[in-house]
Amino acid sequence: MTNKKRVYTTQLGAGLGLIEETKLLLEIWQPSMDQASFYQEVLHSGRFPNVSARRLRNIVVECFAPRYLINNRLPATLLKKLAHALTSQELAQLLFLYTCRAHLILADFVRHVYWERYAAGHETISNIDAETFVLQAVCDGKTQKPWSESIVKNVSSYLTGCCADYGLLEKGRKSMRKILPYRLGSKVAAYLTYDLHCAGLGDNSVLGHTDWELFGLARTDVLDELKHLALQGYVIVQVAGDVVRIGWPYTSMEEVADVIAQS
Repeated sequence: MTNKKRVYTTQLGAGLGLIEETKLLLEIWQPSMDQASFYQEVLHSGRFPNVSARRLRNIVVECFAPRYLINNRLPATLLKKLAHALTSQELAQLLFLYTCRAHLILADFVRHVYWERYAAGHETISNIDAETFVLQAVCDGKTQKPWSESIVKNVSSYLTGCCADYGLLEKGRKSMRKILPYRLGSKVAAYLTYDLHCAGLGDNSVLGHTDWELFGLARTDVLDELKHLALQGYVIVQVAGDVVRIGWPYTSMEEVADVIAQS
């Protein structure tokens, strides 16, 4: 594990949610493909007739790969298995999770702007709100180097646009967007629970992980989610005072993905 400090980048501009594109890419992708052969397969598939070769390469290399071809390509393997078994909303939530993991600036924006405004009862988020967040990040040294005014404006629009793609904000080319109700699906909760567990985290760390904050959940909310999952047989939850123990009926992400796909 590296201790290198992660910084905010502009890479989100290569592609925001790309939900429909990702669905097509998952259909084309095979575990035997390296990145180069995958791009060639996508290029010659005929599935993206209105996308230039250069743009298509950016989507594969700058968007799909950093999000889904990490960790020995496990995310792509699991998502390919689940893509047709989940609702559009459930799949979008998993894509949102991986996109936030790949782009720290989006994750922090969702945690510290979207959910804070949601909790405070605000009805909208504007590009100005996003600009304020980005400018503060630049001042705090969270970027590799200071960003120009134009970059700040562009990145701010990427943040709100990406949130709109994933259903947190209303869609459309708008400078101010309505905040939409956003509720974590139970299958996505099961996936995330096991994803954290299979990454080697202890029960307490699973409960308190910051990934849950992407869905607006604090530790007590996560425990409620786990109790609900227990009723569905995904986990076994034992609570004694402040001590929570979780039993894990499934031993791998592949196994739990099969169960989710069949449920």
